[in-house]
Amino acid sequence: MDADWLEFHPDPKKPDFVLPPGAVDAHCHVFGPSPQFPFAPERKYTPCNAGKDKLFELRDHLGFTRNVIVQATCHGKDNSAMVDACRAGGDLARGVASVGAEITRDELARMNEAGVRGVRFNFVKRLVDATPRETFIEIAEKIQEFGWSIVVYFEAADLADLEPFLKQLPGIIVVDHMGRPDVAKGADHPNFQRFIQLMDENENIWTKVTCPERLTVVGEPYDDVVPFYRRIVDRFEDRVLWGTDWPHPNMKSHMPDDGALVDYIPRIARTREQQHKLLVANPMRLYWDT
Repeated sequence: MDADWLEFHPDPKKPDFVLPPGAVDAHCHVFGPSPQFPFAPERKYTPCNAGKDKLFELRDHLGFTRNVIVQATCHGKDNSAMVDACRAGGDLARGVASVGAEITRDELARMNEAGVRGVRFNFVKRLVDATPRETFIEIAEKIQEFGWSIVVYFEAADLADLEPFLKQLPGIIVVDHMGRPDVAKGADHPNFQRFIQLMDENENIWTKVTCPERLTVVGEPYDDVVPFYRRIVDRFEDRVLWGTDWPHPNMKSHMPDDGALVDYIPRIARTREQQHKLLVANPMRLYWDT
């Protein structure tokens, strides 16, 4: 693994917050383990091994019932590790794949049978090479037969450029980490208000209220990110998801305690109804009831 790589927390706390029955960790990853599942030659980083057994162990420790496993960029378009984890998890796991325009219907059908329910389009330049937007539209059209959704990952500075493209995509779109707002600018800044307006005007756009450890400026316990999450959860409680982001790829400042991240949830979803929608009803509707 990379010399500066931070490995996942070895002993996360047992959360004080008791998750509702059936709770879903709707954003997590698997890395390898290699050499069984080699990392992609074109990868931008080389992580530690963090396979399905460790993921399911964490799921049980934290009190989740299910996982949505998002393809990690270190594996490129080889979805073998993610699909293997989905098959091992059975009905308790779903997946989000990374694919190219060359993907065939038969390949999509096999992944669908394994539990894959979406594709991810990544626009973060430090993580992936640029892909023509026409390619993404072609992929989006191919997956409509299976009722899959689309996860998009971008940073706040790129929203203005991406907005026309996002509005072309069919089906449900899920934005990772609220489009990574610049927390230092505050929740009233026009950049974040633009993201809220995007969700206001497009009812097919959902978002993940995830990764305070990535967005924070002041550090733990991530107080500065709370206002952003509350704005989104209060306004769009039927279109939000939550996940640990385990094993937290490319963290440079610190490695979060996953139990403490679970304890963060009632700070951003403040009623039992919001918590149930965020953790159970919404992810079940998107990834299991299709």
